[in-house]
Amino acid sequence: MSEKLPVNLKNTDYYLNRELSLLEFNRRVLAQSSDKNIPVLERLFFLCIACSNMDEFFEIRVAGLKQQVSFGSSQRGPDGLSSSEQLSRISEVAHDLVREQYRVFNENMLPQLSKEGINFLLSAEWNAKQSDWIKGYFNRELLPVLSPVSLDPAHPFPQVLNKSLNFIISLEGKDAFGRNSGIAVVQAPRALPRLIQLPQSCATHDYDFVFLSSIIYRHASDLFPGMKVTGCYQFRVTRNADLTVQEEEARDLLEAIEGQLGTRRFASAVRLEVQVDCPREIIEFLLQKFNLQHNDVYQVDGPVNLNRMMAIQKMVQRPGLKFPPFTPALNNRFSKQPDMFEVIKKGDVLLHHPFQSFTTVVDFIRHAAKDPDVLVIKQTLYRTGDDSSVVNALIEAAHEGKEVTVVIELRARFDEEENIELATELQEAGVHVSYGVVGHKTHAKMLLVVRREGRQLKRYVHLGTGNYHAGTARLYTDYGLITSDTALTEDVLKVFQQLTAMGKPGKLKKILQAPFTLHKSMLEMINNEAENARKGKPARIIAKMNALVEPTIIEALYNASQAGVRIDLIVRGICCLKPGIKGISDNINVRSIVGRFLEHTRIYYFLNNGVENLYLSSADWMDRNFFRRVETCFPIEEKRMKKKVLKEGIMNYLADNTQSWTLQSDGRYKKSSPGNSKIRNAQIQLLEHYTD
Repeated sequence: MSEKLPVNLKNTDYYLNRELSLLEFNRRVLAQSSDKNIPVLERLFFLCIACSNMDEFFEIRVAGLKQQVSFGSSQRGPDGLSSSEQLSRISEVAHDLVREQYRVFNENMLPQLSKEGINFLLSAEWNAKQSDWIKGYFNRELLPVLSPVSLDPAHPFPQVLNKSLNFIISLEGKDAFGRNSGIAVVQAPRALPRLIQLPQSCATHDYDFVFLSSIIYRHASDLFPGMKVTGCYQFRVTRNADLTVQEEEARDLLEAIEGQLGTRRFASAVRLEVQVDCPREIIEFLLQKFNLQHNDVYQVDGPVNLNRMMAIQKMVQRPGLKFPPFTPALNNRFSKQPDMFEVIKKGDVLLHHPFQSFTTVVDFIRHAAKDPDVLVIKQTLYRTGDDSSVVNALIEAAHEGKEVTVVIELRARFDEEENIELATELQEAGVHVSYGVVGHKTHAKMLLVVRREGRQLKRYVHLGTGNYHAGTARLYTDYGLITSDTALTEDVLKVFQQLTAMGKPGKLKKILQAPFTLHKSMLEMINNEAENARKGKPARIIAKMNALVEPTIIEALYNASQAGVRIDLIVRGICCLKPGIKGISDNINVRSIVGRFLEHTRIYYFLNNGVENLYLSSADWMDRNFFRRVETCFPIEEKRMKKKVLKEGIMNYLADNTQSWTLQSDGRYKKSSPGNSKIRNAQIQLLEHYTD
């Protein structure tokens, strides 16, 4: 019998493209807006999220690929596609997705909202009373703040802000000075609302709204007295929003990033959105002004900034059209014992957000701030949100005389400005602020408290999979662990020493850390399962994450699958692994859960011949998380707690047959259906479990 030849696992046919996989995730988000089991205002919210996701995709991913093409880069990913080939495929898929967004908006969303008394009136639908009110609104609120620019040698094409609403207007006739440019541009200031609610005195439904664009369209001629407006068309430009800071050369990282923020508004254009009836000659004119190609144009049948429809969530007070409200459960261990440190000493505390309240974490910091025996508080901050209760507690601790150190990641994308302000606020309160490590984003979620207890110093820590952000803690699923475990707390202290001081604090005992040990350890555990399977021992891998991209991890999973390891992957977003390839990934199943809450937990489980290894982590299985970020991956060791995470965070999701999508070998996803089986919705089951 001839020996079986080894398979080349680096074959480009075995890998899905990262960018196309991200677009497929957005397709799953968009699909939520057509799900009749979801309340209509929540479906509108999903539509807006899909549009917002597309904005970021172009700002970062498409912008990066365009730069690679302009630099003449020949780099190819594991899937073998060049930058220009990716851009071509992206254009095809993205145009299809945008058409679907507006089809859902016009054919599904608007009629459903209208049935509920929520109407968006186009200018042709305004009655006399409404027209009079809108005319007054235009004269009072819009005319004083709009600055129309007619284009001529003295008035060049204006700088257009990233993602701003603009109008290009065609004109006939001469102005007061005898000028006749034929073209003008009107920019809508961002302070103006994109949706205006009509007062009940002239509304014909419970909620009548008009678009800002409709008002400007109707009254464009008032901006150019004495001239004739022959056309008025919305347009919107998306620009490269990725900051390029030479960290090694920057004397002060905060100042370097602060200096780059302004460039984001006027960086190179990557996409042009125009309304569907915009004439071809005007589109050609705009393309030339923004140095874009024809496949960069997206003609849309509706508002060019659909994500601004998200404002409806707050403007319409109809609870029945939204998800039922819920109150996150409080951890009952703390309700029985007011001294949080005494509770933690008796055993680790596991929190599952948003089903369990994030207030416990805030209370932990406040408790430490007020406790006279607490000497030191150290914390990492990546995203915090406005008026953060966590930040307020840290400031309170500093005012109480504690030694407070905060590592702020200034480069948290799109939160750079807020984090600069946060750093300044904390420094003014007496907090020691560090910006982490040059060349590596600090993405680990850690909180360390040092307390004097008798003659000893006792450490307590919180480790999490998500940010210290009270708002997202109600929208994202995440785990948090509060513990006084000696080895774990010592590890956290060493990581903080790495972040704030020079030197090598030494080997960690329990925590797997990027960029040092996490990647190597994950590979070893995957390979261990493969070896166990080859020896006839039980073997199993289950991993839940936001993205799976890193090629050597994928290759190791293929090897494990070939060895007979059963592998279940729950990957919310990007997945570059192809399941179901005969002889390569037959034993790998990949599913994605898209529901009310954004799935954000990272859980890694290895059977290990019955001695189960279970880890929670701040890191996905991506190149950046393994090699360019500071991340933590920590074990769950207590038997009952391990069983709880396995049941609620993994098996519960593997059983979901309503919000789950299964990845096919071609990169597309198939929506699960309960059929004749019992309906299982992982997130609803957790809500019911924790709110009983």
